[in-house]
Amino acid sequence: MILNLRVDHKIADIQSMEVIAKDIDDLFAELQEKYSIGEYIEISTCNRKEYYIHNNNIPEDDELLSHENVSIVIDYGQSAVMHLLRLTSGLESMIIGEDQILGQVKDAKNNAIKNHHCGKVLDTIFTKAIHVGQVVRNKTRINKGSVSIGSAAIDLAEKHIGSLVDKSVLVIGAGKMGKLVAKALAEKDLKAIFVANRTYYVAVNLAEDLGGEAILFNDLEKYLTTADLVISATSAPHPVITKDRLLKCGRNYETLMMVDIANPRDISEDVCELGVKSFNIDDLREIAEINTNLRRKEFVEAESIINEEFILLKESFKIMEFDKLLGNLRASMEDIRQRETQKANVKLAVDGSVKILDNLTNSIVNKIFYDISKKVKKAAKDENEDILAACEYIFN
Repeated sequence: MILNLRVDHKIADIQSMEVIAKDIDDLFAELQEKYSIGEYIEISTCNRKEYYIHNNNIPEDDELLSHENVSIVIDYGQSAVMHLLRLTSGLESMIIGEDQILGQVKDAKNNAIKNHHCGKVLDTIFTKAIHVGQVVRNKTRINKGSVSIGSAAIDLAEKHIGSLVDKSVLVIGAGKMGKLVAKALAEKDLKAIFVANRTYYVAVNLAEDLGGEAILFNDLEKYLTTADLVISATSAPHPVITKDRLLKCGRNYETLMMVDIANPRDISEDVCELGVKSFNIDDLREIAEINTNLRRKEFVEAESIINEEFILLKESFKIMEFDKLLGNLRASMEDIRQRETQKANVKLAVDGSVKILDNLTNSIVNKIFYDISKKVKKAAKDENEDILAACEYIFN
């Protein structure tokens, strides 16, 4: 069984998501302890937390899955797989069509492989999902234009403070999200741009790409004093900007705008008490809705591709169920061939015909196995249970 546990921007705001993400971790830990889950992939981004689990021992009516927390979505089987295909295609993102989710899913899969908890089933499903995401982007215009959380953050800023021309911008965090912000800022004619990161050389690299200046993380107060716009996207487990920290700046706080696109949040809510214009991921929903409306006509074609690929995935799983049978059949034939060849070798070694005989018998096995394999795979794809049962009986 495939099981998907998730919370995302569709059902929770950023504050709720921080709490529910921990609930999902706890639920997964309980399931793992109870059922010894060995095959799973975890996806964690700024606006979603998901687990994909393959385990045939977990019943759908398990009491752990009948919890009262309605904010956790639990999908099974085909519904879970279909959600993953839509996810990699960009249809489940806050910013419809964004490319970052595809890389995040790839990273999640690679991390699971590295840590030895991605088995054959999830590997097959995620490989297909990544392929589907690539096909959708190649065959539709779902990802054309500015489609990222970073670009949405800049659009939000311009909506509230106007053009960024001659503005001083401070980007806190030079990871993947910080780079998206930087990419969106690259086309703006800014007065100055500063990049802060706990690892200084990472900030240096990003600042060089922007033609900006890297600053030490400990010098934030100095640059917060002159910044017009602050965009924060670190992976810190606690706020990096608080009311107390801003009070050290001694500036006109009403001219300062902050956009927090981190999860957990980087900017504490109490900064608003100073008059700061403070926004977070939840405030990007209006920008996201505009983006969605621009791409709505691409949905039909994207969903058509997803449905076609889902059918192919189901067919591949039907065939996979009988791979073991076909493998055993091939091994059995090969064993017979080798034993018969060995017997004949004794008689034919004297006249130099050993290699000829070996090639001959190998060819015979290949030809016989090809026809059988082809017919069994077709029966599996067509779900012809009578033929499959007969094959299992005959070739046991």
